[in-house]
Amino acid sequence: MEPFVNVHVPYYQYRPRELVLDDVGREYSSILKIHDLPPEEKPREKLVKHGPSVLSVGELLAVVLGVGSRKEGVLAMSHRLLKDYGEKAIMHEKDPKKIAEALDIPLIKACQIVACLELGRRFFRSTAIGRPESLRTARQVYEYLRDMQSLPKEHLRGLYLDSHFRLIHDEVISIGSVSGNLVHPREVFRPALAVSAVAVILAHNHPSGVAKASAADIDVTKQLIEAGRVLGITVLDHVIVTRRGFACVPADYS
Repeated sequence: MEPFVNVHVPYYQYRPRELVLDDVGREYSSILKIHDLPPEEKPREKLVKHGPSVLSVGELLAVVLGVGSRKEGVLAMSHRLLKDYGEKAIMHEKDPKKIAEALDIPLIKACQIVACLELGRRFFRSTAIGRPESLRTARQVYEYLRDMQSLPKEHLRGLYLDSHFRLIHDEVISIGSVSGNLVHPREVFRPALAVSAVAVILAHNHPSGVAKASAADIDVTKQLIEAGRVLGITVLDHVIVTRRGFACVPADYS
């Protein structure tokens, strides 16, 4: 039987809090070449600095393609592909020759698009199969995160939930020992704001196999609970995953 610490409450609970998020989305009024854009507006630089969520579909496609052709820049090519072929159509197209011929682009570019979208489909299928309908207990969290058992380094994961405790986002927040030096509240709650989550469950693994919270685990958890209260996002739990079982970091989650 796998050892585990008794959960502090039988089911997760949270106090509803309203979030007001500004719509920061925007579109280019005209399509410029990459070298004409200021550094902070170039797709790769935006991706590195802000993450993929702030990039448009055209910008994400431009990052995948890397460079354009002799006839057009990569941004112009990306936007033309989406406009002429359609986002949904190109997402489900599996024949690179068909894309290359229909859109008059090099075959290697069409292969990049098909390969990238196929990766997305495969990862979506693999994660969707093991994704629970809701997360209401620490054991459910542990069962969902069994892939963390054999990781050689500590990974801090954030499981972001809606008001019905359904998992809407799963993100690796940091890799390395869980401490105040490596884990900052903005890294934990930025994804929650991006997906409009009302609650988050934290989890990290102990490669040593010891299912016991350290002093650093407890301190960081308390800090994040307080930060969540300020933002109106409930930290429901912090689960420690090991090869043989799990434990919950003791803290006041109420």
